[in-house]
Amino acid sequence: MNTDRVAILGGTGALGFGLAKRLAVAGVPIVIGSRDHGRGVAAAEKVLAELPTADVTGASNADAVASAARLVVLAVPLASQVDTLKTVAESFTEGQIVLDTTVPLAPAVGGRPTQVVGLWAGSAAQQAAANVPKGVSVVSGLHTLSAALLEDLSADLGQSTLLCGDRKADKEYVTDVLSRIAGLDVVDAGRLETSRLVEGITPVLIGINIRYKTHAGIGITGLKH
Repeated sequence: MNTDRVAILGGTGALGFGLAKRLAVAGVPIVIGSRDHGRGVAAAEKVLAELPTADVTGASNADAVASAARLVVLAVPLASQVDTLKTVAESFTEGQIVLDTTVPLAPAVGGRPTQVVGLWAGSAAQQAAANVPKGVSVVSGLHTLSAALLEDLSADLGQSTLLCGDRKADKEYVTDVLSRIAGLDVVDAGRLETSRLVEGITPVLIGINIRYKTHAGIGITGLKH
C-alpha cells in the first residue's frame, strides 16, 4: 500500500477536482477516479497542463481504489454515494481509509440547496461506514470548503475543516495529508456520529454564499497545534 498516494473518487467533479489540484501542488501523488475511465484521464491531463511536474493520473473509480492508495476520498453527491461504494467494494484493501465528503443536501430529493435531508444511518458519513467492506474505516471531512476556492490555486484558503471519525489513528493520518494544503487548518471534531452536525453547516454556508456572493468558510479559533 502506498501511504503517500491519494485516490479521489468523483475527482472529475468540482470538489474532487479542486482537492486534486491542491494536493498535487503540495506534492501528493494523486489518482483521479471517475465512473468513466476516459473522464478520469482527461481530468488528470487538465491538472498536468497547469502543474506539469505533478504526480497525477486518471482512472476508473474501481482502479483508483485498487491503486494501493491508503486514503480514498469519496467526493460524490449523496445520490451517488452508496452506489459508488458498492461498485468499488471489491477493489478495497483492508486498512484503507475513506474520507467521506458527502453532504445530504435536499436537492437529492428535489429540495433546496439550503436544506438537508434526514438519513436513517444518522449522517452521510455513517451511511458510508455501513457500506464499506470490513477492515475499511471512514473519516468525514471537507464539508465546508468551497470547490471554487479549492480549484483557484491563487486563492488563500484561510479556513478550517472539521474531521469526524471513530479511530484516532485514522484522523491523524488524514490530518497529516490534508495539512499539506496551504492555508487549511484541520481540526478533530470528534466521533463519526458528530458528522451529522458538521454536515449541517454546509447548507448554512450555501445560504451565506448566495446572499453575499462569496465563498464563505469556517475558522476555528483558540487552538494550539
